[in-house]
Amino acid sequence: MNPIPDEPGRIVRGSDDYRRAGRSLFVAGAATFGMLYSVQPLLPEFAREFGQTPAGASLTLSVSTVLLAAALPIAGLLSDRIGRKRVMEASLLLASLICLAAALAPGFASLLALRALLGILLAGLPAVAMTYLAEEMDPASLGAAMGLYISGNSIGGLAGRGAVSTISDLAGWRWGVGAVALCGLLAAWQLMRRLPEPRRSAANRTTPQEMLAHSRRHLRRPVLLALFGIGAVLMGGFVTLYSYLAFRLLAPPFELPQAWVGWIFILFLTGSVSSPFMGRLRDRRAALGLALGLLAAGLALTLPEQLGLTLLGTALFTAGFFGGHAVASAWVGAAAPAGRAQASSLYLLFYYAGSSLGGTAGGLAWSADGWPGVVRLIGGMLAAGLLLWLALCLLPSARLSARPYDLDKGER
Repeated sequence: MNPIPDEPGRIVRGSDDYRRAGRSLFVAGAATFGMLYSVQPLLPEFAREFGQTPAGASLTLSVSTVLLAAALPIAGLLSDRIGRKRVMEASLLLASLICLAAALAPGFASLLALRALLGILLAGLPAVAMTYLAEEMDPASLGAAMGLYISGNSIGGLAGRGAVSTISDLAGWRWGVGAVALCGLLAAWQLMRRLPEPRRSAANRTTPQEMLAHSRRHLRRPVLLALFGIGAVLMGGFVTLYSYLAFRLLAPPFELPQAWVGWIFILFLTGSVSSPFMGRLRDRRAALGLALGLLAAGLALTLPEQLGLTLLGTALFTAGFFGGHAVASAWVGAAAPAGRAQASSLYLLFYYAGSSLGGTAGGLAWSADGWPGVVRLIGGMLAAGLLLWLALCLLPSARLSARPYDLDKGER
């Protein structure tokens, strides 16, 4: 017998719809992160093949994430007007086709152009998936469902990076990117067949003016503003660490083979454990504090030139990132009393903006002072995240969850 949800129409953990939604979005999240970040271990390869600096090669990743961030509000508006599921299906299908085209790019400029288009098209999946879960899931089931979706991101990031790196070593990077694109097409097919139709988020006629009004109210809400900033810090630090860890491990004193460096992303498996675990914790402030502590401890362990400590530190950093992201993204959905699509889009706008800025700034830090420069940059980001977390701790408990907006003044 399926459990009975607290509110009619909501999906409850343990039900058939919960399993279908969880598996479909797990696979879709895996495909999204796989396609978006599959080029990360290839940055040294791009630098060699196309005659680029590390910062120049990093544009193949940054251009996707920055345009994904810019397109998120549009994706949220489209999902309000034509339906959550339709937008996610179209996003994943079209992005997979563009990823396949990127594998055939004749030069660096065309590769950048296709990666830019990929970022725009992928915007329809992450923001809408978070909104779908926030609207469709029973409140007691939301944390676990969001954690499952985020763990799919971690698995996809691992599989995409690892597969591309290994295939690149054997047959060239184009075959690796093409293989990830084919996986994206399979994930789109699964999403179309298995994801339950939305019951609480039927398409409506939200106007751009209403979207902007919701966004302004969200940006005046202290808890949401702090969570948006924490999202930027988490993703900025995470992308910076993994982008330049490849350069470090390929260089002396480590000098690891390219295929081995690609499989460093197996440490993403720590995120598939930490995200569901932290997502289920009832005290969100404590869970975010734990995540930030893991990030700081892991970063410090990567400084010594010892492979074992570097791997351990990267594992702790990865667990902290995915756990923190699961908590913060679920909290955004719970703290927004209206306009959840816009709240999720704003969170991911900050999240991917942090990725783009951090990835490019990391290239400058690497060129200036190698790995210690990268660590100092990430440490500065984490210090900002700690201040935002302290601000959340100082807010009264009544202000940390959804309360109705005052249409004239923004908040009651």
